[in-house]
Amino acid sequence: MPRLFVRDIQPQAQVDEVYRIADRQLRANRQGNSYLLMQLQDRTGVISAMRWNADERLVERFAKGSYVRVQGVSQLHNGNLQLIVNQLHSIDGSQVTMEDFDALDRSKSDRLWGRLVELVNSMSDPTVRAICEEIVADPRWSAGLRLAPAGIKAHHAYPGGLLEHVVSLMELSDGIAQHYPDIDRDLLVAGAFVHDLGKLEELAFENELSYTDSGQLLGHLVQGVVMLDTIARRLHEKGTPVDGERLLRLQHIVVSHHGTLEHGSPKVPMTLEAIAFQYLDELDAKLNSARELVQQDRTRDPWTPFSTVLGRKLLKGSFGEPTDI
Repeated sequence: MPRLFVRDIQPQAQVDEVYRIADRQLRANRQGNSYLLMQLQDRTGVISAMRWNADERLVERFAKGSYVRVQGVSQLHNGNLQLIVNQLHSIDGSQVTMEDFDALDRSKSDRLWGRLVELVNSMSDPTVRAICEEIVADPRWSAGLRLAPAGIKAHHAYPGGLLEHVVSLMELSDGIAQHYPDIDRDLLVAGAFVHDLGKLEELAFENELSYTDSGQLLGHLVQGVVMLDTIARRLHEKGTPVDGERLLRLQHIVVSHHGTLEHGSPKVPMTLEAIAFQYLDELDAKLNSARELVQQDRTRDPWTPFSTVLGRKLLKGSFGEPTDI
């Protein structure tokens, strides 16, 4: 039988397939009865699954990152598809086809990486170009940028999502700088490149997706500033001059790009480039979240369920689907 991928599961379908456990938690319903809540994934997506009458022993049997044969039925709940699991069976990793679980689109990643390098090569400012070229040349960072998600849940939360987000923002920055000539184009494009560099240290993403200890304690904004300091020291040791003011302005974009103190920025944007970038970053993140919300809604309702991330429902027809007026 052909594999039943997550993206192909329909409501009220009998499911008997192998998935990887991205996350699992023991929870209690309103009556105090425990159940196992899992996030199951393959290369096409993630689906929530519940196993009733669970206990700690069941949680310990099925670790994050392990493979499990799931037997159950799918259903819609508040517009989202989920599985009600009847049976769970552990599956050894050697028995699965790994390509079924590799969500990274390598051809897309190669195209995006080529575009990123092209934009870096277009920079004329010696300091910001040298910093960006140092990142491109670093094997660990360049590999991480190709593989990493941009986050765990909020937006671009899939392998390669960080590179997609970064290149999108570099292109937006290039365009907005042409419209506003007072903005320093190279600084803004470089800011787009490095703004989430700290996520390579904040997130663990080679197996199950989670936060590192340093990510929990520091966060990617602080980690990104530290990484830029490290790059500046490397360049100095190689005899490549680094303009301290340009480095400082680039670090300010990193540390302020969440926009407000309430959203986690230690400083609010205080340069033209930082102000512009805050809104570009929010635009790209919000539109990605909106598209994901629309694409994942399996109901016939023209409106999506309420999104806590976006703080609203969305009219699905506004994303290209015809609506009757």
